[in-house]
Amino acid sequence: MEDKAFRQLLDYLRLSWPGYRKVRKGVKKRIARHMEQCGCRTMEDYIRLLEQEQGLRMRCEQLMAVSISRFFRDRALWVTLAEDILPRMIVRHFDTLRVWCAGCACGEEVYSLKILWEGLKHRFDHLPVLEIMATDISPAYVARAKAGVYTRSSLKEVPEGVRSRYFRPQKVRNTFAVTPLLKKGILWKRQHLLSDFPKGSFHLILLRNNLLTYYVEEVKGPVFEKVIARLEPAGYLIIGSHEKVPAPTPALKNLEGHPCIFQRILATGSYGDDMV
Repeated sequence: MEDKAFRQLLDYLRLSWPGYRKVRKGVKKRIARHMEQCGCRTMEDYIRLLEQEQGLRMRCEQLMAVSISRFFRDRALWVTLAEDILPRMIVRHFDTLRVWCAGCACGEEVYSLKILWEGLKHRFDHLPVLEIMATDISPAYVARAKAGVYTRSSLKEVPEGVRSRYFRPQKVRNTFAVTPLLKKGILWKRQHLLSDFPKGSFHLILLRNNLLTYYVEEVKGPVFEKVIARLEPAGYLIIGSHEKVPAPTPALKNLEGHPCIFQRILATGSYGDDMV
């Protein structure tokens, strides 16, 4: 598939060429196979078919999903979460801590958070109940996340002691499954971030390397506002290390020294954790 045809599809789906440019090879192969299955020889034919068949359009959008992740991706972020953000939240929320991982892909980010949480049990006499809502547009990714089986390359940033504690070698060479302990308290759901949001509000939202990377500017702003509306006052939002929030964002304050971590401003204009 030529880039020109691929960009036609991106424009139709309101997706960003800069976001897909470096990862387009695999995506183009998946779309080309789908076009062949649908009997479409040109991108024009394919787009016309997507307009007529909602189910095929949804399948196309699922095939456009990108899953490039690993455990503890952007290591400095996870250190800050373990040493600063999560301890603040534990003190503030005694009963329940609600987290939304939006665009969870195959689950590496979710289980990384659970590993951090388990480590905090040794530092606190009491931890609130951790409830995680993990959503993704791709049912295949959600299924893989639920299964919790990963290759050695996904675990390259996991220390050996942590790996031996929370992962079990599988029969297939160089694959490891997360322990049942890490799977507790996670609700996995297939949801389209542009149109389908989880109910309730959250104390922590991870919106990393999806909406702000792969969609065009005119889509990001309205959806981002809906995401922020799900964030509790004084709650935290985390985006990708190379992403920027749509401007302006008066409801958020950037955590000094951490460009990808934000806190929602309280109605009074103060900050719940005295972070500034």
